[in-house]
Amino acid sequence: MPETFTVDDALEAIGFGKFQWKISFLTGLSWVADAMEMMILSILGPQLHCEWRLPSYKVALITSVVFIGMGISSPIWGNVADKYGRKVGLKVCMCWTLYYGLLSAFAPAYGWLLFLRSLVGFGIGGAPQSVTLYSEFLPMKARGICIMLIAAFWAIGAVFEVLLALMVMPDLGWRWLLGLSTVPLAIFVCFCFWLPESPRFDVLSGRREKAMATLTRIAKENGKTLPQGRLIAYNQNERGRFKDLFAPQYWKTTLLLWFIWFSNAFSYYGIILLTTELFQAGDLCARAKIEPDCSLECRYLTSADYKDLLWTTLAEFPVVLLLVDYIGRKKSMALCFLMFSLCILPLYACIGRYVSLTIFIFIARAFISGGYQVVFVYTPEVFPTENRALAMGTSSAMARLGALITPFVAQVLLRTSVYLTLSVYCSCSLLAGVASWLLPIETLGRNLQESSLDQETAGQTTSTTRESDNTTGSADQ
Repeated sequence: MPETFTVDDALEAIGFGKFQWKISFLTGLSWVADAMEMMILSILGPQLHCEWRLPSYKVALITSVVFIGMGISSPIWGNVADKYGRKVGLKVCMCWTLYYGLLSAFAPAYGWLLFLRSLVGFGIGGAPQSVTLYSEFLPMKARGICIMLIAAFWAIGAVFEVLLALMVMPDLGWRWLLGLSTVPLAIFVCFCFWLPESPRFDVLSGRREKAMATLTRIAKENGKTLPQGRLIAYNQNERGRFKDLFAPQYWKTTLLLWFIWFSNAFSYYGIILLTTELFQAGDLCARAKIEPDCSLECRYLTSADYKDLLWTTLAEFPVVLLLVDYIGRKKSMALCFLMFSLCILPLYACIGRYVSLTIFIFIARAFISGGYQVVFVYTPEVFPTENRALAMGTSSAMARLGALITPFVAQVLLRTSVYLTLSVYCSCSLLAGVASWLLPIETLGRNLQESSLDQETAGQTTSTTRESDNTTGSADQ
């Protein structure tokens, strides 16, 4: 009988090498671009508030339309990536974001800016597909830590945006900032011709020869050889079907992950908004609520403001890098949510303004960012290739919903009660920690599944192994 091998076998034989370093940089660029387009929202608002004399609700709407665009488009880009290819989906969404990002720099009026930034948000909604593509080129042992390292590109992008604003805004203004912020997107678009399609997607689509050519190319770049034999082709199931996310073996995972993504974004953007609100509030011991300012009061961002942004952005760098491959994905997520809640608790007390408060908020942001990074590792690992991109897209949409809702808590509810606001974030994070613990599958040390049938087989294998262990008393897994 002739020898055969799977894509997993090939990637394990090839290992992590020159090719993976290249694709790490290229997919990382998409994260840099994503972070810059998101970070610009906190810089653009105060500037337009003063320059165009916008009331607060119109300033908030500039941010909201971006999140609405992202929420609508995330499942759409996921469906495109599952049906037509990860490379196709990622290239189109990045080109889309570049085009409308540049156009928004020339927006002549508020209405045009809203329209163009919503289209930018529609494009950014496809950025998580870079993780889908990236994960499908990685050997099992390197997958967790490599996807976590990609999160460092987000932090780099956020820091770069603040530094760019510090240099550009005083003399050139916000239009130049919007234009220059698209540079990473332009670099990605120029080099994306090098990007290959995922061999996992090609095999599942029945294009075995193309997948074999891609694997051969990777092996050559890494200086390794492929396993002997013939690459196994899988049955061509219909890909990107929404109902498959609720198959018997996935429905619980899907619902729990949607809540985790929602809570993560709700808490993440909440702590960002709370940072400036709490620092501007004065002494929390003297008041139980924060009085609103005049909505037309104008204040441009200063150098000190940009420095504060830089300090808080440093918390974005991966803090749970070693935990994901040591205690597992589920426990890492649960730990991050628990620590975030614990760091919120001291904010109830009368702590010092720019010392203790800064420390607790910094640590809280670091852990909630860590939770975000781990869920980006877990989600593409737990779902099969046939609907992995759709799972990422729908999960990302839940995150955008959380980001849309959180301003009503961090800015509106805060005017009524500081303590009630903190309680909402603390409770939501604790519930997300419980949801992480209840996830039915731990993906540490687990190969990526190609179809739902693989998951059923994996479950049957696990069940058989446990029965064997109970019978023989063996310690083997």
